[in-house]
Amino acid sequence: MNSPLKRCLPKPTCLDSIGKANTGFAALAVVWLLAVGGCSVNPATGKTDFTPFMGPAQEARIGAQEHPKMIEEFGGVYDDIELTGYVATIGGRLAANSELPDLEFTFTVLNSPVVNAFAMPGGYVYVTRGLIALANSEAELAGVLAHEIGHVTGRHSAQRYNWAMATDMGMTILDAWLGGGAASQAAQLGAHMYLASYSRAQENEADVLGIRYLRRAGYDPYAEADFLRSLSDHSQLLKQIYSPDSRERSLDQFFVSHPQTSDRVLNVIRAAGGVPEAEQNPRLRDRFLDQIRDMVYGDSPDDGFIRKQTFSHPELGFTFTVPKGYRITNSPGAVLAKGPNGAMIIFDAAPQPPRYMGMADYLVGQWGKGLRLSDVESIDINGMEAATGWTTGKSNGQTVEVRLIAIRFSKGQIFRFQFATPVQWVTNMAEELQRTTYSFRKLSAVEKDELKPLRVRIARVRDSDSVSSLSAAMAYNDFKEERFRVLNALDGNATVTPGARVKLITE
Repeated sequence: MNSPLKRCLPKPTCLDSIGKANTGFAALAVVWLLAVGGCSVNPATGKTDFTPFMGPAQEARIGAQEHPKMIEEFGGVYDDIELTGYVATIGGRLAANSELPDLEFTFTVLNSPVVNAFAMPGGYVYVTRGLIALANSEAELAGVLAHEIGHVTGRHSAQRYNWAMATDMGMTILDAWLGGGAASQAAQLGAHMYLASYSRAQENEADVLGIRYLRRAGYDPYAEADFLRSLSDHSQLLKQIYSPDSRERSLDQFFVSHPQTSDRVLNVIRAAGGVPEAEQNPRLRDRFLDQIRDMVYGDSPDDGFIRKQTFSHPELGFTFTVPKGYRITNSPGAVLAKGPNGAMIIFDAAPQPPRYMGMADYLVGQWGKGLRLSDVESIDINGMEAATGWTTGKSNGQTVEVRLIAIRFSKGQIFRFQFATPVQWVTNMAEELQRTTYSFRKLSAVEKDELKPLRVRIARVRDSDSVSSLSAAMAYNDFKEERFRVLNALDGNATVTPGARVKLITE
């Protein structure tokens, strides 16, 4: 029998590429899909891919459609032509050494402080400035880009999409046989979960392909393992700074979507025969440091700045200060300040604020609608109309007083505070929280102009310098030395070498 089914089924890799989760009737449905065609040989892996729903042309079209959305969702493109050109040059060199040198790869530096990198179908590769700042050489950055290129050439997004579509279609066939909708609902949930991250097999494959491209392009592949160690150290530091169950700031998203470890990369290098001394290449650290000098670090002016106990937003034009003992973090939807004993301050902007409603009416009739607010009153906060009221609720198993404050910043803008304070601490905290309320004010033009982002600075170590003295220059209130060590890939016992160059974060 010379049929599509016969051509596909003898190649187990085609079945492997869509996973082994399907059983019973759903598996038969997937086999039926194989029979109608959709297998192709991947030039990077040599495996036969299951691709009835998304071929190379569809990948390019989907990537082009999603590219603007990715840019918008992740902070936009970082506005530095030299740095973005540098990253594109590294990526282009790696892509030229892949099995798809004619694919028009697009490399984008995202204006995000979160450490992350990812790829979309069609050759769209993204890396954040947060990740770039954590790297310590061009070879380390190349390792990240090579891994993402490996996801593209391995067609991992296409495999996940095809598997999700096949699962959904297979379960739809089941619905027709069984006469119900539950199977399709389960399939949609399963597809969503499957698309959330790469499989272990796909990560391993991207490791193998990435190391291959690094070696072909003349980079030291061991640099990738070193970067992953820095990434692990950075994640551990964030867990120290922010509580593990925090809603405040996402930890390294690269680890969320790429469960890589340095040991796994080292195993791939060893399996490939290691790297003979004759092939060991410089990591190009100085060239890399020259490129990232003065790069924005942390939040950008579009997101607002945290300076000690004060949050200021030069673009929106406001500032406020929280009590001592509260730790401020900035997230896309709100500014959060976590205080002692489970206390919390949440600051945000009202969605679709009414233009001509009084603040007391807004507090009772819209924002606090359905709540039993007590002591609602209109107040004036530095010339701005405002209203406040309070209720009680539960948070982490304890009773808290929740005070709401709505402030009319302009005709079309309302800003809001929520103070959640354990009831036994309300009396002690009342005065300090009142100070926070009345610290909210508009910034002057001079103040807006004076607010500048933190930047990556490059310093040369002098004979008199030490880890301690250099760390003192870091623009943070806490964990100065820990931040310096992670940023420069220095373990707990390492010292700095006179004449070497190091990264600092200052204004």
